[in-house]
Amino acid sequence: MTYQSLNPLPHHDETSALVSASPERVFALIDDHERLASHMSQSSWQMGGGRMKTVLDEYRGQRVGSHIRVGGRVLGLDLSLDEVVTEQEPPTRKVWETVGSPKLLVIGPYRMGFDVTAQGNGSLLRVFIDYALPSPWPERWLGRVFGGYYAHWCTRSMANDAVQQFTSGPKRNPAGVG
Repeated sequence: MTYQSLNPLPHHDETSALVSASPERVFALIDDHERLASHMSQSSWQMGGGRMKTVLDEYRGQRVGSHIRVGGRVLGLDLSLDEVVTEQEPPTRKVWETVGSPKLLVIGPYRMGFDVTAQGNGSLLRVFIDYALPSPWPERWLGRVFGGYYAHWCTRSMANDAVQQFTSGPKRNPAGVG
């Protein structure tokens, strides 16, 4: 089931990686939105020393129409957003996007998702984001400077986490594309 968005989103980033697991196992792992967004729940310099908390509805972000709310403090500022799942096609595709007016620093409204395809004994995972810059100044200026970097950090973090979950031995970065 899908929902068609009408939001024009001019910027794009994606990261692809080979994952040593079947599409069903990869999808089951990354369909857990708390896990998928874990890179934002940990304090890091990319998060300005802050962190965000994910709150899921009764469907846990795993059905079309399901809401995912994220909020927290970054660089001392309160940030928040509401996302809705717009496509859910296990085990191959999931897409979600912001609704309302997200209160973010370097990107504005966005559509994000992933595709999983069988490849050899594993899967090819593609994580993508299409986004607009924030509208108010100075956030728009910050978005011009840091938006692309932040978008790539998000897609790369999500893809790397999936690779690492199915890699035996020491955790390492994938030799992914993107």
